[in-house]
Amino acid sequence: MSAPAASKAARPRSWQHAGKRGLDILLASGLLLALLPVMLVITLLVLSDGKGAFFSHRRVGRHGRSFGCLKFRSMVPDAEAALARLLAEDAEAAELWRTSRKLKRDPRITRIGRVLRATSLDELPQLFNVLRGEMSLVGPRPVVQAELTEHYGPHASHYLAVRPGITGLWQISGRSDTSYAERIALDVRYVERFSLWFDLVILAKTVPAVLVRRGAC
Repeated sequence: MSAPAASKAARPRSWQHAGKRGLDILLASGLLLALLPVMLVITLLVLSDGKGAFFSHRRVGRHGRSFGCLKFRSMVPDAEAALARLLAEDAEAAELWRTSRKLKRDPRITRIGRVLRATSLDELPQLFNVLRGEMSLVGPRPVVQAELTEHYGPHASHYLAVRPGITGLWQISGRSDTSYAERIALDVRYVERFSLWFDLVILAKTVPAVLVRRGAC
């Protein structure tokens, strides 16, 4: 699905997108100030477990624009090679990866990385992506181009109509307990029901979802 089509789909509610952007800037700025001490501690812990505290991976943003999605590093240096070995040797893991893009025992994840991922703390640097206008606090989780092409199909226009989010319907609906097809359905539902009130509801439900670690790997 082309970027212009996504732009056309989003145009009828452009005033809500403007309000959403203002809310993103306000909340992301406040969260960064409040969480700065926590982020400094995490940075030191990640550095003690290997080289580099941050990781940037190219993702597809609103209207098809590519951006570097920031995270605290949670993987070993040879992550892709470790994943390829596992998928080649373990048919069950390969099938799980194909259907959900998640693994129960991921050989790429460091010790500290497991804690960061289980608590979603690895995603705190994405607050900078929000301030830069590449992401939103709420939206579909950012994906790579291959995922968008292979899995979203005719629903790609829904994904491209909004900025990817740090949290969203998927996060409060089970995360890894859902299939990839269910994740896409949740993304479509979010875009079709998009409103500032819906964003606030999702944000309010994110905290308890993270605390109980529902669907966390």
